Amino acid sequence: MELNVFVICAIAGFAAQLVDGSLGMGYGTSLSIFLMSLGIPPALTSASIHLAEVFTTGASGLSHLKLGNVDGALFRKLLVSGVLGGVLGAYVLTQIPGDTIKPFIAVYLLVMGAVIIFKAFRQPQPKHVTTHILPLGVAGGFFDAVGGGGWGPIVASTLLARGNNPRKSIGSVNIAEFFVALAVSITLLTAVSIETHLQVLAGLIVGGVLAAPLAAYMNRILPTRALMG
Repeated sequence: MELNVFVICAIAGFAAQLVDGSLGMGYGTSLSIFLMSLGIPPALTSASIHLAEVFTTGASGLSHLKLGNVDGALFRKLLVSGVLGGVLGAYVLTQIPGDTIKPFIAVYLLVMGAVIIFKAFRQPQPKHVTTHILPLGVAGGFFDAVGGGGWGPIVASTLLARGNNPRKSIGSVNIAEFFVALAVSITLLTAVSIETHLQVLAGLIVGGVLAAPLAAYMNRILPTRALMG
């Protein structure tokens, strides 16, 4: 039974990381739904996902860095603000149910997704937006911790919707996510125990790490309009 759980979680982790590493979003959002469907509580779900993300985003971030997909200035701003928001969100999650805030996140992501799809059908005009990055990182880190996912959809989708270069935005968001995941994991593990779900965690890590280099390469070769679509 534990082997079956490991294999299923490895497949889920591979698929989620393939999407997240190439598009900058989707890992935590997809897996939070998957894990909670298995009956795992929200706080433990978020802890499992973020602990796995320490490994998957580390591999993904290094791949993006090696392929030249990272904007240094953008990364540094997202690092500081994302960690602050993540720690705050993790603390809140240990105090109140995470499900309470999910409908608000869903509405926001629906709007941002519609904007990105609209832009995908227009001739792309990449630009370099450097304003309001710090509050964006705080919001992304906070909702990511509370909902088990949301860093990529909130931060990457906002940057893309504002016209930032997709390849640089996605690479920078991915490498910053490593530090956000680490901070959230440490905060949550002070309040919850993951010992009873080690096979779930192992599957997510193995599947995600295997997918990370392929996802970063896909990000490099896909054209801008196809990537946004």
